[in-house]
Amino acid sequence: MDNHSLKAFVTVANCASFSDAAEQLHLTQSAVSKRIANLEHQTGKKLFDRIARQVTLTEAGNALLPRAQHILQEYAAAVQAINDLSGNINGTLHLAISHHLGLHRLPPILKAFARQYPEVVLDIEFMDSEKAYEQVLQGKSEVAVITLALEQHPNIYSQKIWTDPLKFICAPDHALAKIKQPDLKDLANYPVILPGINTYTGRIIQTLFETQGVPLKAPMSTNFLETISTMVEIGLGWSMLPETLIKNLHVMPSEMTQIARKLGYIHHTKRSLSNAAVAFIRMLEQQ
Repeated sequence: MDNHSLKAFVTVANCASFSDAAEQLHLTQSAVSKRIANLEHQTGKKLFDRIARQVTLTEAGNALLPRAQHILQEYAAAVQAINDLSGNINGTLHLAISHHLGLHRLPPILKAFARQYPEVVLDIEFMDSEKAYEQVLQGKSEVAVITLALEQHPNIYSQKIWTDPLKFICAPDHALAKIKQPDLKDLANYPVILPGINTYTGRIIQTLFETQGVPLKAPMSTNFLETISTMVEIGLGWSMLPETLIKNLHVMPSEMTQIARKLGYIHHTKRSLSNAAVAFIRMLEQQ
């Protein structure tokens, strides 16, 4: 099984489309089809079903996919390891970055890194922290810069770079803004807009109320903090947000428990880091 055929197979599986895969690989659709046909000939199994313009994996295709992904990751790691023997900082650095950090913390760092190491190609995917965590676990990203998880997987190394305090906020004309020092019970009387319970930030906030025995009304939720900020600003509810997102909002003064997110980077403990990844981490830690 050659590398090009496996890459075509994985790309078609991810795109669920031969035409989209061809565009992503900068090949013609017929070239992609030939590579898949070659792979099917080698395995002796049909890998895709094509029904009513829909492309789905067969049972054999589903069995091959994780193995093909692993082979491609190992191949890329081997090529990078050989290149790194020269001591040069080059190649492709696969990063997974949370939306919030990509907007509010990392732009100057990425700019400085690109200037200092022009031979490194930054392959960046922006996503929720939880998905980025899985990307590193699965070997799809070398380093992720995210909100750090509350519980740590044994194969993940994490390092805090920033502490991100969360503030209780509401619109300036909200009823809560009139209370001098609202407590958790006061807040629980009003609609709340929170990150989803599936997010690290959402779990931090909801755990605070659960440990104090204060039930929250069914929260409106979205994983995008910028959207929460806008919804709070127009008066749909109160929330807790990082200081970087508090604009035109009332910060509720209180002596309630102070909570904060830990922001930083993670990488897989069993993966040898490339020279580019080491240089990027070094730049992060200078923060």
